[in-house]
Amino acid sequence: MTTPNGRFMTQKKICLSMSDFQVPARLLLTLLLFLFYASPSHSSKPERAPQKEWWRTISGMEEDDGGGGGGSRPLKVTFSEAAINWTDAIPIGNGRLGAMIWGGVSSELLQLNEDTLWTGMPGDYTNSSAPAALAKVRKLVDNRNYSQATEEAVNLSGEPSAVYQLLGDIKLEFDDSHAAYSNESYFRELDLDTATAKVKYSVGDVEFSREHFASYPDQVIVSRISASKPASLSFTVSLDSKLPHNLQVSGQNQVIMEGSCPSRRIPPNAKSPPSSMANSSIDPKGIKFSAVLDVQITGEKGVVHVLEGPKLRIEGSDSAILLLTASSSFDGPFTKPENSKKNPTSDSLNTMKSVKKLSYANLYARHLNDYQNLFHRVSLQLSKSSKAAVKDRKLASSQSNIPQTIPTSARISSFQTDEDPSFVELLFQYGRYILISSSRAGTQVSNLQGIWNKNLEPAWDGAPHLNINLQMNYWPTLACNLHECQEPLFDYISSLSVTGSKTAKVNYEANGWVAHQVSDIWAKSSPDRGLAVWALWPMGGAWLCTHLWEHYTYTMDKDFLKNKAYPLLEGCTSFLLDWLIEGPNGLLETNPSTSPEHMFIAPDQKPASVSYSTTMDISIIKEVFSSIVSAAEVLGTSNDAIIKRVTEVQSKLPPTKIASDGSIMEWAEDFQDPEIHHRHVSHLFGLFPGHTITPDKTPDLCKAADYTLIKRGEEGPGWSTTWKAALWARLKNSEHAYRMIKHLIVLVDPFHESNYEGGLYSNLFTTHPPFQIDANFGFSTAVAEMLVQSTMKDLYLLPALPRDKWPNGCVKGLKARGGITVNICWKEGDLHEVGLWSENQKSQVRLHHRETMVLAELSPGIVYSYNNQLKCVKTYSL
Repeated sequence: MTTPNGRFMTQKKICLSMSDFQVPARLLLTLLLFLFYASPSHSSKPERAPQKEWWRTISGMEEDDGGGGGGSRPLKVTFSEAAINWTDAIPIGNGRLGAMIWGGVSSELLQLNEDTLWTGMPGDYTNSSAPAALAKVRKLVDNRNYSQATEEAVNLSGEPSAVYQLLGDIKLEFDDSHAAYSNESYFRELDLDTATAKVKYSVGDVEFSREHFASYPDQVIVSRISASKPASLSFTVSLDSKLPHNLQVSGQNQVIMEGSCPSRRIPPNAKSPPSSMANSSIDPKGIKFSAVLDVQITGEKGVVHVLEGPKLRIEGSDSAILLLTASSSFDGPFTKPENSKKNPTSDSLNTMKSVKKLSYANLYARHLNDYQNLFHRVSLQLSKSSKAAVKDRKLASSQSNIPQTIPTSARISSFQTDEDPSFVELLFQYGRYILISSSRAGTQVSNLQGIWNKNLEPAWDGAPHLNINLQMNYWPTLACNLHECQEPLFDYISSLSVTGSKTAKVNYEANGWVAHQVSDIWAKSSPDRGLAVWALWPMGGAWLCTHLWEHYTYTMDKDFLKNKAYPLLEGCTSFLLDWLIEGPNGLLETNPSTSPEHMFIAPDQKPASVSYSTTMDISIIKEVFSSIVSAAEVLGTSNDAIIKRVTEVQSKLPPTKIASDGSIMEWAEDFQDPEIHHRHVSHLFGLFPGHTITPDKTPDLCKAADYTLIKRGEEGPGWSTTWKAALWARLKNSEHAYRMIKHLIVLVDPFHESNYEGGLYSNLFTTHPPFQIDANFGFSTAVAEMLVQSTMKDLYLLPALPRDKWPNGCVKGLKARGGITVNICWKEGDLHEVGLWSENQKSQVRLHHRETMVLAELSPGIVYSYNNQLKCVKTYSL
């Protein structure tokens, strides 16, 4: 920090703010702004530096140790050959449109998705016979006849969800000469820093390159294909789809595809489901779609021919730019497709018209500005030693502009032995990348596969599952500084509250709204088809509602809390209050109740899933009730009747119990568990993502949770692995949290994926198996939890840092509750420096690191730097 005359100050007077030098600083700022705006070269407002650069360490640790500058290697997913399987392809997306880039040489394939393409139409999510069935089930539970209650509960089940579909394919066929390409010259990569997929290879003395990106601001997928020698680029391009469709050529350089989704799903478990419906007729009752592919070429000798198919043939060009726009007739979850006023072809053509007004350079610049505004908020660097960090940083600098020779698949394969910290950085940032790519304002929620799907019948219908998967998809939005990406979730909850109010009223004769275990684009709120063990779970909407309050705690957005969150919380709370019934011991209970997808052995030694007051039920209810009470305090509505009712009820909710073996009880009674290594850890909801079990306030429950995780074991699908990592982090157990991090990083062979539980494909997609995207988001969340944890009053620094695995590092831009941005650097396992700021509100928080605790008061717009003793040593204005 400098004095007004430019001399360096000593730091005896610490935590000075800009107001200490108010007059000269303002004069200097005025002069600088005048000179800047008076400059003839000035044409726009100055761009603000990325958030990850708003804080710099006093010691210059970024330069010395490579800490926090962006990673010890470039953030790239690399390949040495074209994709063989779908999970080798590169995903790109703008939240609504997605593509998987295969990178073939002689034949290239871009598999396309549009997030509103689903089977079905709005449904009736009510069951008028449910109240009678409910009464019967409740009586059986009261009589402790759990196995019969489980059988009877099938009568409370509903219909299956709709199914997520695909859009189609862009196919590129190159000349036969491309088959003779140089294997050594080939490389393919996804650059996370630019959200760009690239392919390069050489044929003779000609280098061919392709770049692909999906632009959110311009709603277009863009591909640029070029050759190093003039007039060397020739290929054929076509559009296709597995869905019923028609094709036509517009002019000499445009192909239009129009089609529809089925208005009815293929029956579940059909013996011979079709792999393609391309030859079927257009379904007038299904969602209609349109895609427009436009080709522009450069080069004096280049020409475009129209071929049968229809296809476009490009010959003798220097380069080509392909633009893909797409739309559907989907007009919200309550409008039948046949009644939609939207014209997808007109919409696609209008978007294309706007896009074509922009040059490739402008399209790319707009894409980068939009994407990097989000992605560049957070940086993470981890290293094993200071010397290794310097070496890696220099290597990264020297290799940043040349292809990396080590494919990412090899890095996955070697992780169990080398435990490369820079791979953790890559996978952490990959989770943020695909969240930005699959969930943006105005899009649908990121589903079970994000937005990427190649099948008419994807695994588990590609549908949002509300008993962990959809929630996990949105876990990183807050801590990993991407809160805008959560907007589709709130829109979705709003839709569920509409359909769910009908389900609550008819099925359960209750007020408010309810949603169950699985949903779809039509906001299905009723139970799924099939057995009670998965279908009968009316807590899906309640779990989603916890995200509403969490969003407020991180953003401190009072308007959001008042206008969006509180009404939804109020409706959910109304249902929960009606759903709770008084039990024989005077406590309130949920009946019937299941622990998601898990059976128990009833006292009569028969398998059952239905009982009362499972630990997860009560934990979620406690979380919702706590959230609405806290929200009411902020909004000044604590005297509302519903809040008074909630406060009366809270003391009557059952406590979390410890079983005879010392673990957290999963059910209300200490039933025998036939599958102790079950994939779900639902009874630990109160520890994470909930807040009713904490090391500070409930040490006995934390000890029981510790044993519960040991008992559950480490095996499980990807999402289970990352949930366990986050749970261990909450317990501040760095060793076990890291073990789960390491456990996920295993290369899955897609030809034998059934041999695996969890793991990664070569493109870094996580697997159940098969592919499920939730664990990618869970991984980023778990890493963030290991580095920063918070409540509205407390901020914990490096609470679960594996000091022997990541002894040196920096993380910048993580968010904490209270609207605080957190930046931390550490050396040899010890805290080195901390930077904090709050942009919009004054904050008071207790800082914790190991045994040290200090009270920090943060004024808005001021950056505060703390040393390893948590002493504030420097401040400056944002």
